[in-house]
Amino acid sequence: FRRHLMLALTSCLFLSTFYVSAAMDSKPNILLFVADDLGIGDIGCYGNNTIRTPNIDRLAREGVKLTQHIAAAPLCTPSRAAFLTGRYPIRSGMASSNRYRALQWNAGSGGLPANETTFARLLQKQGYTTGLIGKWHQGVNCESFGDHCHHPLNHGFDYFYGMPFTLLNNCQENKPPELDAALQAKLWLYSQIIALAVLTLTAGRLTGLISVCWKTIGYFTLVGCIFFISWYSSYGFVQYWNCILMRNHDITEQPMRLERTASLMLKEAMSFIERNRHRKFLLFVSFLHVHTPLFTTARFLKKSRHGLYGDNVEEMDWMVGKILDALDKEGLKNNTFTYFASDHGGQLEAQDGSAQLGGWNGIYKGGKGMGGWEGGIRVPGIFRWPGVLPADIAIDEPTSLMDIYPTIVHLAGGTLPQDRVIDGRNLMPLLQGSVQHSEHEFLFHYCGSYLHAVRWHQKDSGAIWKAHYVTPVFRPPGAGACYGKGICPCFGEGVTHHDPPLLFDLSRDPAEAKPLTAETEPLFDIVIKKIGRATEEHRRTLTPVPEQLSFYNIIWKPWLQPCCGTFPVCWCDKEGDSTHSL
Repeated sequence: FRRHLMLALTSCLFLSTFYVSAAMDSKPNILLFVADDLGIGDIGCYGNNTIRTPNIDRLAREGVKLTQHIAAAPLCTPSRAAFLTGRYPIRSGMASSNRYRALQWNAGSGGLPANETTFARLLQKQGYTTGLIGKWHQGVNCESFGDHCHHPLNHGFDYFYGMPFTLLNNCQENKPPELDAALQAKLWLYSQIIALAVLTLTAGRLTGLISVCWKTIGYFTLVGCIFFISWYSSYGFVQYWNCILMRNHDITEQPMRLERTASLMLKEAMSFIERNRHRKFLLFVSFLHVHTPLFTTARFLKKSRHGLYGDNVEEMDWMVGKILDALDKEGLKNNTFTYFASDHGGQLEAQDGSAQLGGWNGIYKGGKGMGGWEGGIRVPGIFRWPGVLPADIAIDEPTSLMDIYPTIVHLAGGTLPQDRVIDGRNLMPLLQGSVQHSEHEFLFHYCGSYLHAVRWHQKDSGAIWKAHYVTPVFRPPGAGACYGKGICPCFGEGVTHHDPPLLFDLSRDPAEAKPLTAETEPLFDIVIKKIGRATEEHRRTLTPVPEQLSFYNIIWKPWLQPCCGTFPVCWCDKEGDSTHSL
C-alpha cells in the first residue's frame, strides 16, 4: 500500500510539475489593470469590509496578493513612467524639481522621452499585439501638432483608445476647477484689477479728473488683454483642451461625454480581447476610475456605503469583472497573466465639504503626493495565472510597480535593455515560491526629484528599516495631510528636513507611528550609516537628463493642441449619439 501511495504521490508531483513547465513554456497573454488614485484600504481583500469589490477580491483568492507593493512615485505622471519603463522617474526626466509634478496639458511639450523603452515595445518585438485602454498622461506632442512623439503608439502600443491626459474636475460641468486653480484665480483677479484700472483711468480722462495720456491707458488695456487671454484661452477651455478621447491618433470626442466614457472603455477592452483571442496580446487597462470628479453611471450611484467615492470604486470593480468574464468566454483565463494595482495612494485632501472624495490608505500614514509616507506609495498588488502561480496566498516582501517591467518581459521571452539601469526585478521566483525574499535590498522614495525616504530590507533579520530625510508639514498640524493645498509639496517651507533622519522599522511599526532613536534602538547608527552609503551609491548611478516637467515643457502651447476641427474651434463627437449604457 505504501509503495502504491508513494508512486501515486510521485506521479502527481511529476504531472503538476509537467503542467506548470508546459504552461511556463507557452508565453501567456498579459492583462494589466491599473487604477487611478485608489487607496490600499479601499479593497475587500486588503481589509475593507464596507466597499464591495468581489471581482478584485476574486483575483486575490485565485492568485497572489502582495502586501508591500510600492509605487515609485506618489503622483500619476512619474509613477506611470516608472511602471512603463521599470526605472525610477528621475532617470527618464519624469521627476520634477518645481511644483508642477505631473503633466498639466495635452498641449505641453513634456512627456515620456522617445528614447525610453517601455515594456510594450519589448513585447511588440516578441510578437505580441499590444493595446492600451484608458488613461495615458505621458504627453502627446513635442514640437509640432501631430508629431505624436510622446503618444502611446510611439511607445510600443499597437492600439490606443482613451484619454491622452487624465480626468479632472474641469472635465465635468459645475465642478470647482482642479487644474492649477491657484494660478487660474490669480490670472482672473489680475485681469479684473487691470480692467477696473482701465475703466477708472478712462473715466478720469474723459471727465478731466485724472491727468493721464491715452497712450498709458492703451498700455494698461494691452496688459489687461494679455492677462485675460492667458486666463480664458487656456483655463477657460480646459474641458476642450484636456478632456478628450482618442482612438490611436484620431480624436473621437472633444470634449468627452463622461456619461458614456466608462461603457466605451469597457467595450473597447472586451473588443480587444475578442479580436486578439487567437494571438498573444498585452492589454493595459488604465482606469480613469477613481480620480476626481468620480463621474459614476446611474447604475452605481448611491449604492455604496461610502458616497460617491465608494460608488466609483464599485463601478470599477464591476468593470474588472466584465473584462475577466471576457477572458473566460474566450477560454483564455488559464493562459493569461493578470495583474491589478493602483498608481499610488488615495488622495486625502480630495473633499467636498464633509464628503471624502479620495481613497482610504488603511493604517498607513499619508497619501497621494507624499513621497515618503507609506500611505502615498503602498498600493494593492495582485497577480493571477492559474496553474502557474499559487492561489490565495499573501507575500509580505518589498516589491515595486517597476517590477512588472522585467517580469512580463521575462514571460514574453524578451531581454532587458543593456544600455540603461533597470530598477525593477523579475517577480516570478518570488510569486512561485522558489525564493523567499524579494531581490530588492533598498528602495528609494522620491517626491518629484527630491529624495524623501529610503527603505532597507535587512533580509537576515526580517527588519524593514525606513529613513525619512524629508517629510511634509501637515496642515493643520497633526491632520495627516495638507488640507487646503491640494497635495503636499516636496520642497520649500512646506517640508521639514530631518538630521538625523526619522527612522522606523516597518516590520514592527507599519503605520510609522513611533520614530526610533539612538536611545530606543541599539542599531540606530549602524542602520543610518548603511542607508546613507546605499543612497550615495544610488546617486552615482544617476545621469543628467532633460527635465520633462520643467515649466517650459508643462505650459500650454496652442501650436501643440490636439484639435478635432480647425483650431481654436475644436469639437467633435465621432462616437455618435447612440446611447452607451452599462
